Amino acid sequence: MAARDPDGQLRAWAASVGGLSFERSHAFGSETLHRWRLDNGLAVLVLVDASAPVVSYQTWFKVGSRHEKPGKTGLAHLFEHLMFNETQGLPAGSFDRKLEEAGAETNAATWVDWTYYYESLPADRVKLAVKLEAERMARLVLRDPQVASEKEVVANERRYRVEDDVEGAANELLYKTAFERHPYGWPTIGWMPDIQGFSPDDCAAFYRTYYAPNNATLVVAGDVKERPLLLTIKDAYGGIPREPIPPEDVAPEPPQLEPRDLTIQKPTATEKLLVAFKGPALGDADHATLTVLSEVLFGGRAARLYRELVVDKELATDLRGWVSTFRDPGLFECWATAREGRTTRDMQAVMDAALARVRDEVVSEDELDRAKARLELGALQQLETAGGKAEQIGFFETVLGQPAHAFDRVEAYRRTSVSDLRRVARRYLLDGARTIVRVVPEPKAAEAAQ
Repeated sequence: MAARDPDGQLRAWAASVGGLSFERSHAFGSETLHRWRLDNGLAVLVLVDASAPVVSYQTWFKVGSRHEKPGKTGLAHLFEHLMFNETQGLPAGSFDRKLEEAGAETNAATWVDWTYYYESLPADRVKLAVKLEAERMARLVLRDPQVASEKEVVANERRYRVEDDVEGAANELLYKTAFERHPYGWPTIGWMPDIQGFSPDDCAAFYRTYYAPNNATLVVAGDVKERPLLLTIKDAYGGIPREPIPPEDVAPEPPQLEPRDLTIQKPTATEKLLVAFKGPALGDADHATLTVLSEVLFGGRAARLYRELVVDKELATDLRGWVSTFRDPGLFECWATAREGRTTRDMQAVMDAALARVRDEVVSEDELDRAKARLELGALQQLETAGGKAEQIGFFETVLGQPAHAFDRVEAYRRTSVSDLRRVARRYLLDGARTIVRVVPEPKAAEAAQ
């Protein structure tokens, strides 16, 4: 009996169709993910999951704020808004209305390395998502009224989320201070003068450059018939021309050779402390290990710093740590909000001592096991729904080119040892190369008048 060759059969079918090729299968837990590509370069990742009659249809573009230039920051995020506007075949408002009438949910997000759009909808309406997404990939209207309207929306969003928000302003300052050359130093939402200065020509050039099919990946997860779906996708997207994607010109961030320490005054009742160390890129083997260390220090009520800062010494009310999940090296962020009457210096003394201990000593096996269990549970919970699976596939494909990396991360967590944690602590938690932002309350009006 001849051996079965599922990939060979899919490859032969694609060749018989024309305009479409099958590239490979990826093991995705107990399921199988198929990678296809149209002749115009559009990648299509399909995960058939018939556990519920729903589909998540996502479009990931390899463009984020890192692809912008000084003076044009925020353009990737502005596009997230523009894409819900008018196309040549759809009046303004029609996109959302058609999806709502079909019982679908739609939204989008932009960050430093990527932009994505999604629809969660009943399985029998997936062709509607195909039609609408192909329409706005190829035929978006970018005249002055549309651009001017969305610029004002984004400017108001910046005022609300950054300029009038204590944590938003502090986080923006943290990255601006930590990164002096790399575009991670400017905010995804953009600087206000740049937002207000965008022209329709700026938007049209950005659209032609980055919203091309050869810069995009479709991710479809859910209750679909794969071959009929692929024929629908080929018919809808196959005529969209590919475009030359300019090579990236991102300057690497030079080593930070001395600490940077800033204090800002904001309308806050209590002080806030932000401490950031330079961290590894998402694809670096150290990334998962440093994430486990962050969980030991910050993850939940049993974490070291939570017990010390919140429970035992009652210095803080809120605490969190995070290793940025960026394509290039990012930050290991440490946040703490002080109790009334306590200061950033009080909290920093305890934090410094805790970080020194993980550099000098190994953590206990119990702490390590708890951290790994929490991270594994969180990773697997993200894969419980079709939307969660599609998002993890699209994110890891766009940032790393590895759509099933979610499972590799879990394995990396499991392999982490107490020695690994001490090693990454010594490599990354360098007091002489950290960035600190302190947020203190503004003086009261009466005090300021004296």
